Amino acid sequence: MKIIKLSATDSTNSFLKDLSHNSTLENYTVIVTQKQTKGRGQHESKWVSKPFKNLTFSLFIEFKNFKITNSKYLNFATSLSIYNVLFKKKITKLSIKWPNDIMSANKKICGILIENTFTGDKIKNSIIGIGLNVNQEIFPDLLKNVTSLKLETAVNYNLDELLNEIIIEIKNNIDFLESNMFEVLDKKYLEVLYKKNTPTMFKNSKSEIFMGLISGISNNGKLQIQLQDDTIKEFGIKEISFL
Repeated sequence: MKIIKLSATDSTNSFLKDLSHNSTLENYTVIVTQKQTKGRGQHESKWVSKPFKNLTFSLFIEFKNFKITNSKYLNFATSLSIYNVLFKKKITKLSIKWPNDIMSANKKICGILIENTFTGDKIKNSIIGIGLNVNQEIFPDLLKNVTSLKLETAVNYNLDELLNEIIIEIKNNIDFLESNMFEVLDKKYLEVLYKKNTPTMFKNSKSEIFMGLISGISNNGKLQIQLQDDTIKEFGIKEISFL
């Protein structure tokens, strides 16, 4: 494992992607920065983080034999790693919001962006970007329903120590992937899935609002929702949002 610390960069994912194209990287190479000017999240959204207060980093992982058809388990392994670390910090009402946001009650505490490189039917390598709100206590008005470790626990955290804890946990869960222990990850993920089996309002890509129950995740990583007529419908990441 190699950790590269930057004082500032536009995006740790972009920096690490460029680095991987121009050099041979050691597995589990980490790029971490105190200041990220153009952080990216899901749906091409921005990740806003106050400098020197939070963890913004990206991790390079190379796979030997990981099929694209099992890619949802990479989401599971990564999000469960963050969940496990925060659970040990006694963050209350912790859950994973599909596909891989970490929530404390109804407030987001961590975002994850995974970008893969493919060879044939396999994932060659992945760049996993993680933005974790740690010691920040005041957030811009444009950020709704967010929180941090410090807001939840009143503890000021050492960012380097927290980073090491997360990397170790990710490596442990990646071992489950490499060993094809998908059932373990599946079971743990569904146990802590946000709003699972809870009546919830959703909005689809046509801006139609409906109620349903999250029942699971399909083999191709789509969210399975039980509708009011008891049918199960599957939605991709750009096809549905929570109200």
